[in-house]
Amino acid sequence: MVRTIAGALLVAVLMVAGSAAYANPYIVVDAKTGRVLFSNEPFKKWFPASLTKLMTAYLVFEDLKAGRLDPRAAITFSAAAANEPASKMYFAPGTRVTVDDALKMMLVHSANDAAHAVADAAIGGRQAFIARMNAKAAQLGMVDTHFVNANGMTSLANPQPGQYTTARDMAVLALAIDRDFPEYHYYFTIPGIQSNSGKYRNTNLLVGNFDGATGMKTGFVCASGYNQVSSAARDGREVIAVAFGANSVPARADKAAELLQAGLTTNDRNGPELASFLPPPAPDRPVADITNEVCTAQAVENRGDIRDEDGNYIFKSPYLKPLPKVYPTVDAYRLPNDTETVAATLDTLTYVPLPIARPR
Repeated sequence: MVRTIAGALLVAVLMVAGSAAYANPYIVVDAKTGRVLFSNEPFKKWFPASLTKLMTAYLVFEDLKAGRLDPRAAITFSAAAANEPASKMYFAPGTRVTVDDALKMMLVHSANDAAHAVADAAIGGRQAFIARMNAKAAQLGMVDTHFVNANGMTSLANPQPGQYTTARDMAVLALAIDRDFPEYHYYFTIPGIQSNSGKYRNTNLLVGNFDGATGMKTGFVCASGYNQVSSAARDGREVIAVAFGANSVPARADKAAELLQAGLTTNDRNGPELASFLPPPAPDRPVADITNEVCTAQAVENRGDIRDEDGNYIFKSPYLKPLPKVYPTVDAYRLPNDTETVAATLDTLTYVPLPIARPR
């Protein structure tokens, strides 16, 4: 542990999340200065799960900003995209959505099929997009990260081999998004979306429920546990927190809230700069796998109830508000297919009588 949460804040964090949970990696960074405020095992290799979509979004933002991509352009869900595991939009192969809506689907609902479709639609196709993800990671200084797909998973139980990151590297990526694309930060603050297949709350439960929350993204596979990259701004301070390996959805939110609160309120802000905060030379480190702590029957029994009798998540952090039963949503609809377009056109045509020949 390079820096720890001092005094009462550390006690509060451990009381909320449990000391065992905090053996897993985390890092908190001052977003304005890029200095590390505190961390634990920030260089431990971990499965990113859907945090991968932050890099997918970075590349889409880059193309939008450069004018290489129009937010209204249509992308198509291939059979492979439609076959991705949940979370997903459950759209049939051939479904089209706009780039703008695909971003909402993958950043709010964490839709794996939408992220796959985005990669498919890239110049050069999906493999070229993945190669670009890794090139961008290297360029940004993500020294222990490798991507093999655009969404971070093949199944909940079996993460894609070769896909890994660290808490430190995810903080680097989050800071880069915050720095390079402030005009697209809106996508991370959307409370929910509604689409043809349903209505979905943002998987980041801090949005609207933690004072000052501004994003970013969650992820889960059994091997990684519940991961989260979070950002918040308050009283002139901005922080980014990365936490890996919570054992449930509410525990993940509790952990993120505690770390953000600690980062926003600590006065010790002179830690090392993230760019020079590098892992020591070491043999190839294995990627952690905490499946037994998260997805076994014993693990489920150990964590107890995570919802109350009304079905609401039970939060322990005093910094989280209860989730509202009704939350605002934005549209993220699929585009009509060719048959629907033709039918809609015929239905809306105005009847024009044919001319009648004049009698001679």
